[in-house]
Amino acid sequence: MNQATPLVEERLYINGKLRPATAKRTFENINPTTEEVIGVVADASKEDMNEAIAAARKAFDETEWSNDPMFRAKCLRQLHAALLKHADSFKATLIAEVGATESSLQLAMFDSALGCLNYSAHAAENFEWETPMPDDGSEWGMASKRTIVREATGVAACITPWNVPLQVSLAKIGPAMAAGCTIILKPAPDTPWSGTALGRLVAEETDIPAGVFNVVTTSDNSVAQILSEDPRIDVVSFTGSTQTGRLLMKAGSQTIKRIFLELGGKSSQIVCNDADLDMVAFICAFGWTMQAGQGCVINTRLLVQRSVYDEVVEKVTQAFKNISYGDPTDPKNHMGPLINAAQHKKVLAYIETGKQEGARLMTGGARPAHLKKGYFVEPTVFADVDPDSTIAMEEIFGPVLCIIPFDTDDEAIKIANNTIYGLGGAITSKNLERAHSMARRIKAGVVTINNGIFYNPSVPFGGYKQSGIGREMGVMGVEEYTEVKIICEDL
Repeated sequence: MNQATPLVEERLYINGKLRPATAKRTFENINPTTEEVIGVVADASKEDMNEAIAAARKAFDETEWSNDPMFRAKCLRQLHAALLKHADSFKATLIAEVGATESSLQLAMFDSALGCLNYSAHAAENFEWETPMPDDGSEWGMASKRTIVREATGVAACITPWNVPLQVSLAKIGPAMAAGCTIILKPAPDTPWSGTALGRLVAEETDIPAGVFNVVTTSDNSVAQILSEDPRIDVVSFTGSTQTGRLLMKAGSQTIKRIFLELGGKSSQIVCNDADLDMVAFICAFGWTMQAGQGCVINTRLLVQRSVYDEVVEKVTQAFKNISYGDPTDPKNHMGPLINAAQHKKVLAYIETGKQEGARLMTGGARPAHLKKGYFVEPTVFADVDPDSTIAMEEIFGPVLCIIPFDTDDEAIKIANNTIYGLGGAITSKNLERAHSMARRIKAGVVTINNGIFYNPSVPFGGYKQSGIGREMGVMGVEEYTEVKIICEDL
């Protein structure tokens, strides 16, 4: 397992300089595995945030950054190279402040995340900045030469979560830079070093100009709120809870700024009676406990056709019992802790609610007796879950699976769509015609069939309904940070 020293950076990165917060204020960084303080980070004030916004505004308005896509591509590749160079140390940071395990680091937590930068560099070089319109409109007597021009929106506030902090940061930074925006990155206070370390790498190992990229860490929500209210910010890109997303939309409405949101989910995997049940059990146990269930797109509801229901419940329960969990520095452990004490308390409370509402607890359901420290929760499976119950409807964000029976395909689709969310979903069936028919009826941004993998930096990701607005990554992800202008000239 990675024994490197974490890449610790305590300072803010504003206008090309690494510096402490005003009055040298700091807040503590807590290791969720040990519950111990592992260090501190700068705690920005409103003055610090305003300085970062001013720097980003000036860099966009007064430099050639937004007009030079080839230079932007070069800078993105420099940041990619820097992350590769310091990979072991950055991974050690993620282990320390997120509780990331080796298996998660090999996927979106680190290794797969870096692809966002190379893809964004390619996008900057190849994006269709100008598109001639093929129809001059002469048939309506209004002939003109018209061109669609895409330009960078301006200053982008990128607000990131704690569950996969590097991946989400790069999924925002990469496309925003490719488009020509300047950036203020505001990391989650639970995982601040994942953001400040990026600031350090930008400062020391790239040619990104002063003011183009800024990192501001703060424990004060009123400081972060400035990003959604300040008229100098043109777009807010936020990943986090639906509740916070609603507040950002309300605050941003005062300046009619663009708001991109990637929010919560309560996704379902539909298991048909002709599915490979052993594969279902493996994928559920492996995927649903990744990051201790702290993933917005995880299919936390397992809808199983009644004729194979008992068999699936047995197989999935056994697979969850076989999941190794504990200290993330031990490569044998697949699952680490929850992020903090509040989340730990919340997940355990949901488990108690599930018991009280009559769901059948198959395994787990408590804090592990053998782990005296750390925000751990046993991998937990509930069967016979009422599809309208609390644990079936609300996002738990922990290693808790709800198994629900269904009889017909129509019933399964109805249950899957009966939620305020619409982020993800899955179908497992050997009948591909049936699977595709069901997938098209699920109201969600991402639907996989038979364990297809959607994650790729070229693939747009986002949700329906209250799971968000807009798409992240891919060409659509770059477009989120652009404005459309039509230039017309007389023929």
